[in-house]
Amino acid sequence: MKLIAHHLHAAEPQSSGRLSIANDVDPRGLALSGLTRIDLCFPKFTDGRAYSQAYLLRRRLGFVGELRATGDVLLDQLLLMQRNGFDSAVLRSDQDSGAASGQLGYFPDFYQADARGCMPRFALQA
Repeated sequence: MKLIAHHLHAAEPQSSGRLSIANDVDPRGLALSGLTRIDLCFPKFTDGRAYSQAYLLRRRLGFVGELRATGDVLLDQLLLMQRNGFDSAVLRSDQDSGAASGQLGYFPDFYQADARGCMPRFALQA
């Protein structure tokens, strides 16, 4: 997962092919053709609706572009974000990007399937 500093994300120019959606939008109603990146917002770290949006976009809707987590993004959320299909995250300004990289490498493997790996680990070892 790519980690992006808050000030760098804010300085990016808007361009076509990118869409930013609120966490109460149903992704099933979006026109995804031509989109290269979708920014999903976490208005509070306790509001996890963007996890569901990411999973829907990846698994059910087949979106292959970049999914970026924005808003109140904390270190503790990064691993779950990655497992739900996010490619990048904009860390809240008070979060340490060095510690964030360590979070992503803490667990080398998982038993459960996720948004990227459709097969659980026990099924892969048959």
